[in-house]
Amino acid sequence: MKKLTVLILALVAMTLSGCYSHRVIGYLQEPTKCNKLPVYDSVPYQPYKLRVNDEIIYRLITMDETMSKMLGANTMTASTQYANSYRIHQDGTVDMPFLKPIKVAGLTEAQAQDTLKAAFKEIIPDADVKVAMYNKYFSVIGDAHAGQFYIYKEKMNIFQALAMTGDVMNSGDRRHIRIIRPRDGGQEPEILEFDMRTNSIIDSKYYYVYPNDVIYVARTKDSFYKVPNYSAFIGLITSSVALLTTVLNYVAFMYK
Repeated sequence: MKKLTVLILALVAMTLSGCYSHRVIGYLQEPTKCNKLPVYDSVPYQPYKLRVNDEIIYRLITMDETMSKMLGANTMTASTQYANSYRIHQDGTVDMPFLKPIKVAGLTEAQAQDTLKAAFKEIIPDADVKVAMYNKYFSVIGDAHAGQFYIYKEKMNIFQALAMTGDVMNSGDRRHIRIIRPRDGGQEPEILEFDMRTNSIIDSKYYYVYPNDVIYVARTKDSFYKVPNYSAFIGLITSSVALLTTVLNYVAFMYK
């Protein structure tokens, strides 16, 4: 019985060390001397600026029926709308109907909208233009249910982005999340690495997700030895104790 007790206690200790604790996978933890979480500086949010190969979609609103016919509208009502998407060329311009190429690379959506509106007003005095980015996606790979997801709002943060994937798996390394972010001018992509467990990530340069970002979640090195939750832990303990009891009873019976 003493041997059985020692074996059970050893098994419990080993299994507890293999559970995923809040310290390992918990979010918004307060940095302390014990957990040694990093403290990130807050930085102002910077709106996304359009790049080469991005696509924009615009909507032109006018009461000019002649222009509505020329734009292919199938209605004769006073207010007409026209929408299409256009890719930004290598020189940073887009080609719009009835307009010369207009440079929009380096502009925010709001700035591109003002630029197109001013250009259309030169030929359609009452023109109103709405502009949005068409290919507004980010990608996730690794231990977080990989996929490509649409950025449905401005200022989408890392928690909202990963929530769309179903969150990081327990085996995912939250200490070393990486974002691969394209840069202009043919430069190498920027790689941002951060610990998303610390609460100082809020409003830091790692907090917001932008179009074309690739979020990479690596697998922790010790994930093979971890149990996913306490239900699995209880099941492992129960089956292990049953197995040990059977073996010890068998050994005792053989040496009677």
